[in-house]
Amino acid sequence: MSRLTCLFAVAVVLGAGGAARAQGDPPPQDAILSRPAAPPSAAEPVPLVAPPEGVAVTTLAAPDAFTTPGRDTGLPADLWRGASLKTVQAVLPLLAAKPLAPTAAALARRVLATGAPGPLGGDKDPDLAGERASALIAQGDPKAAAAILVRAPGVDRNPELARVAAESALLAGNDFRACRLAEGLSSGRGDVYWLRLRTYCQAINGQAAEAHLTFDLAQAQDRDAIFGRLMGAKLAGGGDPGAPSLRNGLDYALSRGLGLDLTAAKPSPAVAAALSGQDPAPPTLDIGGVAPDLLPLAEALSRGEPVRDAVLQALTETAASGEAKVRARGQAALLLAVAVSGAAGPEVRGEIAGFGVPDGKAPLGRSLALEAAGEQKLMGEAALLSLWTCAEAGAAGPSTGDRVRIVKALHAVGLDADARAFALEGLLALK
Repeated sequence: MSRLTCLFAVAVVLGAGGAARAQGDPPPQDAILSRPAAPPSAAEPVPLVAPPEGVAVTTLAAPDAFTTPGRDTGLPADLWRGASLKTVQAVLPLLAAKPLAPTAAALARRVLATGAPGPLGGDKDPDLAGERASALIAQGDPKAAAAILVRAPGVDRNPELARVAAESALLAGNDFRACRLAEGLSSGRGDVYWLRLRTYCQAINGQAAEAHLTFDLAQAQDRDAIFGRLMGAKLAGGGDPGAPSLRNGLDYALSRGLGLDLTAAKPSPAVAAALSGQDPAPPTLDIGGVAPDLLPLAEALSRGEPVRDAVLQALTETAASGEAKVRARGQAALLLAVAVSGAAGPEVRGEIAGFGVPDGKAPLGRSLALEAAGEQKLMGEAALLSLWTCAEAGAAGPSTGDRVRIVKALHAVGLDADARAFALEGLLALK
């Protein structure tokens, strides 16, 4: 046999073997046992491949506390352009701790759920992400908070960030994730929140002795009657736990685990949102409760229509009424109308200049800062300065003087739907 014939025969045999394997035969044993080459050791330099000529290489900055979106809000990517970091640091804790009126809570949820690069210098504050998420939870959007915290770095090293992440997990019914966070935390483990959460986790995992010990440590550090009652019943495995509690995620998890009737307790905004299972909706403002002489303005605001001259003229007449109550109502409504429309002719300006509506309760410096934010079209800062005043006012909402300033600033920066909602909410309060 010639050499060429031999080579041809070998090729045919190898080809046939490959075809057989392709049709389902197992590969040779040495192929099964073979392993990929080991990676180069630390002593061996790894060759670097240079980028093709003309291709620029850019190092991306790590995401800051505001870059990750909680949900789609429709607000722009330059939301925080020019915003003061000091204002952000002052307002976020307030939004996590204070109840807001419905329109203010809706504005807070919308602004804080937006994914946009944060204020300059915010990437150096490790607490901002937790404060942002905590404010979202407090104002009724735990789902957005959870979405933000999924990508937050260093959760196991930051007790505040971890606490917010654990609360969002409990509100979502994910006890496993909450307990993993409690177990993996590397600092602040002795804080009372973590003692309470570990008590709960040990109890649901059947670690009765450990749970009793941790429970005693938690109550000794900061006695909480409601937690003591609910957890006591959980540890006893029976008895009357009393009424449910829906103050926060841990209370919610305990009350749910004990099989209590959750409709028998008033939920916090965060728990209410978790119970609804839906994304938060804008507040419903029923214009049927508006005084008849203010109804044309209320209808224009609710429909998103311009405030026409005829409406302003009618309000001017109401503001000149001989009856003190009607006059005060008309003056406040006309100021809101001018603020939301962004323009007023000389006759209207002449009228409002003589009004006796008192100024707001916000400090003068904040009012000036809000006015400047409106003039410079700083959307995020105008929103936060408005929310600062709303947080101090509480669930009743800001005074008329403060509300007028807020409406004017929100309209100026392009938050027109929020400006109209604030104005309409103000009209409903005028009797």
